[in-house]
Amino acid sequence: MMKIPDPNAVFPNEYHTSCFIKNVVKAPNIQIGDYTYYDDPADPAGFEQNNVLFNWPEFGDRLIIGKFCSIASGTKFIMGPANHRISSVTTYPFHVFGGAWEENTPPHLSELPFKGDIVVGNDVWIGRESVILPGVKIGDGAIVAACSVVSRDVEPYQVVGGNPARPIKKRFDEELIALLLELRWWDFPPDELAELLPTLCSPDLEAVRARIRQILAERK
Repeated sequence: MMKIPDPNAVFPNEYHTSCFIKNVVKAPNIQIGDYTYYDDPADPAGFEQNNVLFNWPEFGDRLIIGKFCSIASGTKFIMGPANHRISSVTTYPFHVFGGAWEENTPPHLSELPFKGDIVVGNDVWIGRESVILPGVKIGDGAIVAACSVVSRDVEPYQVVGGNPARPIKKRFDEELIALLLELRWWDFPPDELAELLPTLCSPDLEAVRARIRQILAERK
């Protein structure tokens, strides 16, 4: 019987710098898939407290991260309440300071622009010290270069970088991307996935393409 890493482990290996973060987050508006890890030599299990900023679930937005994502140290997800009111002549949050200011202004959260959920797909690699802004959608297989500020959606299997992050290249041609999106290897049962790993880790993309076509044909 194959020994497969436990998706319910907090620390999946002996180094204790990588944490399967679905097992440590508590906020009801954060959803994280199996095997997605955050790597940090200081406090990897403190992901929710240190890396998901301005998260007030009552505001109504969510952070959704898929399976098998690699999130490097210092990455920050900025939730919607980090915003300020921009529909008036001042952006100052008078309401949060109480007293007459609170009495003469609407509730703070109700004034903020709503950008929607942050959604990260499966098998996404986010480089060190990157910042993901409210409402951003990052597609399956994408790569975010280190120190990027992601303010716009990222397509599947696209590499982006910079401030603001801009497309650099597609990782593969459109046919291989389509095959990978149809295959959805991240949803495979653990034993089947283990057997597929030589294909997934191979640099011979033509052989990979052929194997994926074979698997998809066998499904039909």
